[in-house]
Amino acid sequence: MLGAIVGVNYGTLGDNLPSPNEVLELCKSNGITNIRIFEPNTDILKALSEKPSFSVIIGVRNQNIQSIANDYNAAKSWVQNNVAQYSNKVNFRYIAVGNEITPYDPSTGSFAPFVGPAMVNIHKALRETALNNNVPVSTALRAAVLRTSYPPSAGAFKPKFAPFINPIIQFLQENQAPLLVNVYPYFVYISNPKDISLDYALFRSDAPVVKDGQYEYKNLFSAIVDAFSVATGAAGGPNVDIVVTETGWPSDGGTATSMENAQTYNNNLVNFVRNGTPRKPGKPIETYIFDVIDENQKSPEVEKHWGVFLPSKQPKYPISFI
Repeated sequence: MLGAIVGVNYGTLGDNLPSPNEVLELCKSNGITNIRIFEPNTDILKALSEKPSFSVIIGVRNQNIQSIANDYNAAKSWVQNNVAQYSNKVNFRYIAVGNEITPYDPSTGSFAPFVGPAMVNIHKALRETALNNNVPVSTALRAAVLRTSYPPSAGAFKPKFAPFINPIIQFLQENQAPLLVNVYPYFVYISNPKDISLDYALFRSDAPVVKDGQYEYKNLFSAIVDAFSVATGAAGGPNVDIVVTETGWPSDGGTATSMENAQTYNNNLVNFVRNGTPRKPGKPIETYIFDVIDENQKSPEVEKHWGVFLPSKQPKYPISFI
């Protein structure tokens, strides 16, 4: 069986973080060769240019999406400045046009009408470069776009989001690109600890917790991923793969946070994603842990403690990405 791609998110909201070269060396020495950056960062891209062994998901900032959607020249400029000029030395895996943009959300909803058109323009601009269609274009969504996720076979997007979601899914289907999703059993668990067990959230259940027809679920992560798969198929994307661009467990700062729980979740995650979900057994799930190093400038407090490593570059706990 092929191994799953397991990478990390490289967040930069900290004032005590190692240099990009140090972070990449830290990743490489721990068997991490797949990273996701949330926006074009010149220092990180230059460091990546010197380390061609990495595969990179690069994000378009939410704030730039409207201009890219409305002005094709802006899309061409973005592709040229942030992808094409590095393409000989950096292996770009996907371009994520926006992160967790959700219609009607007060913080991101205003960007929603522009995501699909921006994806089209970025894709078109890529085709004019030597990269052609080699870098799939997608967007990263959160579970809030789902109307139902339980049981997974009932997975569906919220109907009022159809004008936002359906063109995106159609684009992904037509261009053989995956849907990027952020899957956080931690937040699902703490929102309903009465009905969701910690063992189910941490991959520790020995017996099926959810039986959904012929499918049996021992962990919450796979149930959410399969709900996204069902919803995506129903929205016109039966051949669209799911890539998990964020998941993890905080080690401090909130309910059910501890070093032990973070270690348990992330180690069990790495082992689990090699084998696929109940709906797609044997098909590894490309997954990115959030995140590589704690970011002390995030808020609230719990957001500061998702790193696998400390800013000192010391691991918080033993974990193997190989």
